[in-house]
This record gives sequence, C-alpha cells and structure tokens, in this order.
Amino acid sequence: MLSFGSLFSSAALLAAAFAPTVLADNPVNPSFRYGSTKVRGVNLGGWLVLEPWITPSLFDNTGNSAIVDEWTFGQFQSRNTALATLQNHWNTWITEQDFIDIANAGLNHVRIPIGYWAFETGPGEPYISGQLPYLQQAVVWARSHGLKVIVDLHGAPGSQNGFDNSGHRISFPGWHSNSTNVARTNAIIKRIASLFINDQDVVSVIAPLNEPAGFDGSDVLSTVRQYWYDSYGNIRFPYGTSQQSNTVVLLHDAFQPLSYWQGYQTPPNWQGVAMDTHIYQMFSQDEVSRSNQQHIQAACNMASSLSSFDLWLIVGEWTPAATDCAKYLNGRGIGARFDGSYTGSTRVGSCNGITGSASSFSSSYKTFLRQYWEAQTITYEKASGWIQWTWKAENADDWSYQAGLKGGWIPQNPTQRQYPNICG
Repeated sequence: MLSFGSLFSSAALLAAAFAPTVLADNPVNPSFRYGSTKVRGVNLGGWLVLEPWITPSLFDNTGNSAIVDEWTFGQFQSRNTALATLQNHWNTWITEQDFIDIANAGLNHVRIPIGYWAFETGPGEPYISGQLPYLQQAVVWARSHGLKVIVDLHGAPGSQNGFDNSGHRISFPGWHSNSTNVARTNAIIKRIASLFINDQDVVSVIAPLNEPAGFDGSDVLSTVRQYWYDSYGNIRFPYGTSQQSNTVVLLHDAFQPLSYWQGYQTPPNWQGVAMDTHIYQMFSQDEVSRSNQQHIQAACNMASSLSSFDLWLIVGEWTPAATDCAKYLNGRGIGARFDGSYTGSTRVGSCNGITGSASSFSSSYKTFLRQYWEAQTITYEKASGWIQWTWKAENADDWSYQAGLKGGWIPQNPTQRQYPNICG
C-alpha cells in the first residue's frame, strides 16, 4: 500500500487530481466518442501474455506438467528454448492480417493484454521479456486499419489475482500486500502513458490493471482504490505538468457489484474515467448448470444495472461460450465443472460438441451461440459497448470471434441481428 506521502511525492502538482473538492478537470476529448458511439471490439488474448487454454500446444509441447503459466514457462525450461518458442509465437499468433480482418468485421477496438515483465523484471522473477516491440507494432497496424487500442496491464508484480492469466498461478495474490509491487506497477503505468503520449489518436484507453482480486477482501480493495487514484494521475497527466492527456482511464470493477463503485471518480472532479466489467457465466456450479435459455435470460437481465451506471461502462470481457469445457480453461491440468472433471463439481453433461473445433458443433448449438451472442451484445450496448474475449484460440472455437465469423454464429457486421427481440 502506498503511503499518503509517497502518493504525492512524485508530482505535487497532481494533488488536485486526487482531491474530490477541487475545481473540475478539463473535460476529456478522446479520439473515440465514448458514450455516444458504441465500443465493439475483441481482445487479443493469449498473444503477449500466455494462457494455457488459448494456446495449449505451447504448454503441452514442453512435456512438463509443472509449466502452467508464463512464470513457470520461463522457470522450468531452458531460457533459449523458452525465448525461441515465445518469439515464434509473438511473430505468428497475431499479424497485420488479424487487424485487417478485425476491421473488416466492423469492429472498432482491440484490447491488448500485456504483462509487467514486458517492461521490467526483478531478481528471481523468471519471466522472459521482449513483448514490447510487438505492442508498439500493434499500434501501427491499428492506426493503418482504423482501430482503437486499449493497452491493458494484465499482470502485475506479485500477481493481482493469482490467475494463470496474470502470469503467475498462485493460491493467493501477492500484489496488493507489498508496497514495492504497487510502486513498480505505478512506474509501469507512467511508462505506458509516456510511450504512447503521441499516439492518443490510436491508444485511446489505458487499463491500469486487469481483474484485481477484490473478492479476497478489504485489504485488496483499499489498495485497488488508492491505485486507481494513482493511475488517474499517471494516465491523465503524463507530461509532467498540469497539462492533461485525452487518454481514457479504464478501471476494472475488481469483481465488485457496480453499486460498490457508484460515485467513484465521477465528473466533474474526474474526467475521462470508464469502468470495465467482465461477464462470464461458467465459473461456478450454479452458472454452468443453467439451461441455454437461462443463460440468455441472465444476460438480458443485466440491462438495467449496466445502463444506469454513472461512468462510461464497457463490458471488456465476455464470451458466447456458456460452459467451462475448453481444455485448460480453469488452468492446465484442471478439469471442467460442466463434465464433472473439476474437483468437487457435479456433472451437467458431456463436453463433446460444445468446445474444440466448430466442425463438431451441431446446427442447433450454433443457433444457441448466435442467440447468446446477440442477447449479450444487445444488452451490453445499453452501456458503452463490449469487447469479446477472445479473437482466436487454438482449440476453443466457442470462445473465438474469428471462428464465430467463419462458422456463422457471429455476424459479419456486429449490428446485424437475426434475433433483435431476444431480450423482449
């Protein structure tokens, strides 16, 4: 936790940005009309931060079951092997053609997860760096093809949630309880804001931390709330003066109900703040046990809470998948609740034909995927819009926007509806 003193030491002139009583900041003028034009986008998941379920081959090919995240990917194999594998992956998983295809699909945003280890690593941290030039190249491609970029810090020192997608799968997150971890993270956000200071026409949003584990209690939440204040200063005031950027600050809800954040960093004292909420219906026994119609209805039922929130609100992760069947979705070597292979779960049904290759999907299942996709996008556009997780996956077509376009359950134009009245 940063002390009060250290918060202000870096730039006393930013004090006004943190005090609720000050005169209003200048209204932000971002390069995308948030709030009036809907965000429609995809995440470039599994590219600059590895996730075992998105690219299981990278993990299976190591022949070592202890390699379960990017930390162990660097820890338990030769550095040269790991680096060569990663470089090949960075060069091939996402290319300019993907940006062309995303733009041609009528989308306007890409959210790009990146880990802190792309910027710096500390003693004993086995991460391999080298991702940053690819993020910079992505911004060039996005500019060429008319897309906006959300730079998303997806992993922080110590891990903010213990998930494999934070880089380090651990039983309890260590980011929030160590002030050095938080200070390192603040320095990285300053660096990101500085790196893209002249790219605000493309990098319209910086998300200072993905999914901090607010469910782990008040200690996490108090650190997160202070870190969100720090991030506001770091992102909106990148020039070292009182001059402000036009970059939007996208805060994650830390798994709290939106009501928890009501009135937090709202205008006029804060300008250009948006809230990110992630909506999945498969990470509990109750959710995975829902019928198809119950999944659709649950999505539709979110409309009022999403539309009434007091900041720009983006559903920054969601999926047309309705089960946790995708291989390694719950972690490498961990099974699925849906088929009962997850410890302590109750079997709902077989995973055959609902994940993996779309060639195994029945026409009725593809109809459901289309209905669920439409129910969600209709609902999330009651807020400021949506960014689907994820653009592509090796072997989980139910999650893949690219596969959905090819398979017909995602329309070639995201405003096209076969079920315009699915939510009534």
